[in-house]
Amino acid sequence: MGSEELNKNLLQHQNTSEEEEEPLRKRVWKESKKLWIVAGPAMFTRFSTFGIMIVTQSFIGYIGSTELAAYSLVMTVLVRFANGILLGMASALETLCGQAYGAKQYDMLGALGQDKSIAHAAGSISIWSIGIVFAFSASFTCQMFLQAQSKNKIIAYLAAVSISIHVFMSWLLTVKFKFGVNGAMTSILLAYWIPNLGQLVFIMTKCPDTWKGFSFLAFKDLWPVIKLSLSSGVMLCLEIWYNTVLILLTGNMENAEISIDALSICLNINGLETMIALGFFAAAGVRVANELGGGDSKAAKFSIVITLLTSFFIGFVLFLIFLFLKERLAYIFTPDPDVAKAVGDLSPLLSISILLNSVQPVLSGVAVGAGWQSVAAYVNIGSYYLIGIPIGVLLGNLLHLQVKGVWIGMLFGIFVQTIMLMIITFKTDWNKQVEIARNRVNKWAVVDKDESNNTSRISS
Repeated sequence: MGSEELNKNLLQHQNTSEEEEEPLRKRVWKESKKLWIVAGPAMFTRFSTFGIMIVTQSFIGYIGSTELAAYSLVMTVLVRFANGILLGMASALETLCGQAYGAKQYDMLGALGQDKSIAHAAGSISIWSIGIVFAFSASFTCQMFLQAQSKNKIIAYLAAVSISIHVFMSWLLTVKFKFGVNGAMTSILLAYWIPNLGQLVFIMTKCPDTWKGFSFLAFKDLWPVIKLSLSSGVMLCLEIWYNTVLILLTGNMENAEISIDALSICLNINGLETMIALGFFAAAGVRVANELGGGDSKAAKFSIVITLLTSFFIGFVLFLIFLFLKERLAYIFTPDPDVAKAVGDLSPLLSISILLNSVQPVLSGVAVGAGWQSVAAYVNIGSYYLIGIPIGVLLGNLLHLQVKGVWIGMLFGIFVQTIMLMIITFKTDWNKQVEIARNRVNKWAVVDKDESNNTSRISS
């Protein structure tokens, strides 16, 4: 498909008068179906992927509090540090693949201080994280590729198989055979590698329109793609590493072991809820990218509104639930009453975080779908690192609010970020974004085979 035909398709998509004449209820229903086609499997996949960490944390928590703190430190600091880079750079595919898929250019898609005992235990656990990071590098790329085409049901199926095997293996290795931390980490390593093979096989055998084998066309105009990937990486790194900084700040406070355990449990509970919001993050990114790539600015705006309202409603319900449960949640992860009490003290802040996280990831998804990653990165720097962390340090250390002060600072940062992204989103000229998407897709458009006899292709 050449650029002339591409422009024709985009102009045809701009004629949406018939759809706009439909009743609002019908439009909401149609958009909601498109939304949940992406969001549903994405939520389940993220729940399963994150749930693997939670299952392991639960088993390790009953081995000992020091082991739990060490595991929390490794998974929160080392793995999230790597995830920020890998997931962020993979998110560039949501922009490029999503807009290319919307424009029907299918060929383009293929082309500081810590307790010594905790630190010592974390050192042995961190070795296991190397294999986990390599598993994520393949998994994130495959997920974004499939997600841009709304073909993420297979990801959900593989995630279900993976977490089922993980629960059984964790019990077998840690409870039955008493292998302790090594058994738990062996299970988590297997659980993260299992889906990769299935995803790769599915892409190579079930995506004939978008996967044509490995091609040297993938290196066409590579520098702009790298810049977009780096922008995506910085944007998400600044978000994911924010929690990492909070754990490090907590490690320097009194009763570091209890503080790390309590904050880590709260962050993991918050993380589980965030999996719902990240499902909407994925849906917002895909829907916005598809509609911009298809030349329909009004549909892009409508999808943003529907996604925001749906996510906020679910977040508000969960806000009320977690506000009521308080310290009861902690006993899922640890039998220690001191840690449970600390979690109960943090539960109001946890509930507010859940409410804010029902909106912020959706707006970040819009930024990914539209290709605003660099703008969002600046917003994240200002809100998290110039506002949130300084307030957290001030309240936590100077005013002696400890963990609560750190978390209040985090909430300030998220609130400012949400307001800024909302202003940017609703003041955007979406017709101009359609033109930007059109130029982006035209730039990386793949010519037909008849026009590229000299192109070298390696068949897979």
